[in-house]
Amino acid sequence: MEKVRITLVKSTISSLKNQKATIEALGLKKIGQSKEFTVSDSLNGMIAKVNHLVKVEKI
Repeated sequence: MEKVRITLVKSTISSLKNQKATIEALGLKKIGQSKEFTVSDSLNGMIAKVNHLVKVEKI
C-alpha cells in the first residue's frame, strides 16, 4: 500500500466552507501539522479539493 504525508502549509481563514471541512476531515488544524494516510480514491479527491493549501509527499 502506498502512503503519503499531507502537511497543511497555508491558512484556511479565507477558504470556502467545503475546503475548511475537507481540511478538518483530514485531521489538520495548525499550519505545519502533518498526517500520514494510505492512498485511496477518496483521499485523492480530498487532496484535489485543497491542493493549494497542503503539501503532499510520497513516503
